[in-house]
Amino acid sequence: MTVGIIVAVVGSVAFALAAVLQSMAAAWHARDNAIAAAEGRKCDTKPHPSLRSTLRTMMKWPFLIGLALDIVGFAATIVSAKLIPLFLSQSIIAARLVVTALLAMVMLHLALRMRDWIAGTVVIIALVVLAIGAGSEGHVNDDWMHWATVVASVLLFVLGLVLMRVLHSHIASITGLVAGALFGVMAVASRVLHGLTPFDLGQMVTDPALYALAFSGLSGFYLFTVALQTGSVNGAAAALVVGETVLPGAIGILLLGDTIRDGWVIPTGIAFAVAVIGGIVVSSSSAVAAVETGEAAAFHESRPPRLEKASSDA
Repeated sequence: MTVGIIVAVVGSVAFALAAVLQSMAAAWHARDNAIAAAEGRKCDTKPHPSLRSTLRTMMKWPFLIGLALDIVGFAATIVSAKLIPLFLSQSIIAARLVVTALLAMVMLHLALRMRDWIAGTVVIIALVVLAIGAGSEGHVNDDWMHWATVVASVLLFVLGLVLMRVLHSHIASITGLVAGALFGVMAVASRVLHGLTPFDLGQMVTDPALYALAFSGLSGFYLFTVALQTGSVNGAAAALVVGETVLPGAIGILLLGDTIRDGWVIPTGIAFAVAVIGGIVVSSSSAVAAVETGEAAAFHESRPPRLEKASSDA
């Protein structure tokens, strides 16, 4: 249990630090581009992403370190899902928004409001209660579950693409929710994946859950990045928290055999709800909005002025 919690915390911190560093890279590119334009030198003038501008952002050292940390975060998500109940591992991973806000304050000099401090403290207390109340991780692993993760990841991704095209409002929130659900599927696929513990490459590559894990992770990352570009950053981040915690948490208990310690059902249930709500509140922080917008700009290099605006709002 302790090892799984530590791994999940490492993943949460890695994701948060990656987001801040990638936001820095996007901000640096926007600054360099503005300086080049002011001096009459060649610069990017297109309002939409270009391969050239994206590559320039990706070559900056904060982005490269952030990308490596993203890989660490995904690896930690996979391992922690094997070691502790999903309602605990995913809640810790989702708490990266609290870490993001703190890092944004230190590294990007963005101010946090009293509400952000209170919400962050409440989330941490809720996670402690979850850790105390969590029982053993489940070991139910039926064959149909492996193929179910494949089907679920494909259907969710298609649903996300369709909703982006047909909706005229709340696009960011809905797409963020679907992205969160895909990350939830990734956690479930990590749990049922054969050949991970103990490691057996031959068994792993023949398991459909491996491909569901990879597809759901990449497609969830894509949809969330798009969600940040299509509307409210705070709404997308809040919806992501709900999708990546509630769905896998419920599946872990109902289908995979995750347990709660005797006498801790009600406190754990309350703590889980508080952790999710606290994460939603933290996601409304202008500091988190600034970082998430900058991270999206690092990959798609569109609308970098929103980073500056979000920063000034803080």
